Amino acid sequence: MNRYIIRFSKEGYIKYTSHLDMLRLFKRAFKRSRILLEHSQGFNPHPKMGFVQPLSLGYTSKCELLEFETTKDFDPAEIKERLAGVMPEGVELLDCRKLESPVKSLASAVTEAEYEVVFPIPSNREKYAELIKSYLDQEQIIAEKRQKKTKKIVSVDIKGKIREMAVAAGDKLTLHMKLDSGSNSNLSPEQVIASFLTYTGLDVKRYDVEVERTKINFDSKLQF
Repeated sequence: MNRYIIRFSKEGYIKYTSHLDMLRLFKRAFKRSRILLEHSQGFNPHPKMGFVQPLSLGYTSKCELLEFETTKDFDPAEIKERLAGVMPEGVELLDCRKLESPVKSLASAVTEAEYEVVFPIPSNREKYAELIKSYLDQEQIIAEKRQKKTKKIVSVDIKGKIREMAVAAGDKLTLHMKLDSGSNSNLSPEQVIASFLTYTGLDVKRYDVEVERTKINFDSKLQF
């Protein structure tokens, strides 16, 4: 099996490109690079490729992972070189390697993701470290969530899904968050941001807050 994984960054205006459009972008890039992808069997075959953990619209990232299979064996360095020549501005290929992992898919092994969340206010590490401690010490951390099936907004306790939260370095208030991610348990940074703003009373508009995913972690010793 010729199975590979590419790690790439997503910066600038391309953060407004949706998950589905990013898939289309890479499909075209493979085609232009003359790298033939394996396809699924059946009535409607599709390329064997997919993102390990889809990124929310408007987020930047330093650690996007694309898993794919090719019809023939390639040197990973050649794949990276070919694709890099057709990537749009904002997408930088950081690494490509052959995947020998025994897991059926990397997406099934994801357990957590790390984020840097930047608020448009001056940083005061001591002050906000105390606020974060107080926020995390709550018996429950309530956030609103839209149910997939009913589309209703419900209140949920997200405390158990926040693995780490701390003030990071920076002139602006920057929070480092490590949150549950994956098929077993998943927490969107949006819920944390909303509940944190409500708790602290910070006068900040959501559209002024910047979010970047910095790392995806797995339930084994896999690292990318």
